[in-house]
Amino acid sequence: MARRAQTGSGRLSRGLLLLWALLGTGLCQAGAEPEGFSQDARTSPPVAMFNWTAQLVEETYTNITQKCWEFFVDLMRNVTASELCEWKVISRPYSLLQACLEGWADHLRYGYPNALAEQYIFQSHHRYFHNCTLEHQVYFDPPEDVLLAMIIAPICLIPFLVTLVIWRSKDGKAQP
Repeated sequence: MARRAQTGSGRLSRGLLLLWALLGTGLCQAGAEPEGFSQDARTSPPVAMFNWTAQLVEETYTNITQKCWEFFVDLMRNVTASELCEWKVISRPYSLLQACLEGWADHLRYGYPNALAEQYIFQSHHRYFHNCTLEHQVYFDPPEDVLLAMIIAPICLIPFLVTLVIWRSKDGKAQP
């Protein structure tokens, strides 16, 4: 399948990142008004600027995570159906997806784990790994009555054994 030519979305992403950087450093302040126009300007926080920056970061992270997902899907095209459950084969693409999601979240100070990254991880499991089963036997806790008996039996034996040791030590001292 032939790859699509890149349509200018790279320029848009770079432009958004530049705008975000300018907003974050305070060089470009949207909605700022001079102090003398309003008395509330000195007392109220610049909420509009904060919301715009958070929205821009979220939009940027959304676009970048889509690219992370597309890269993961491209890597998974090389994995055959019989290899989907072999960790040696899928660990690289899976780790790269996780590193991409986490790295960009850290870079943008978006917070990780987050709902969007979680969605992509769940999507990867649903799409590629839903038929993987555990080959090893899974151990479960015993029923409560068996567990209770296993806990109480040693506790009840302790006073009996202490009594037996004390009784035998008294008999040993009486003999010459």
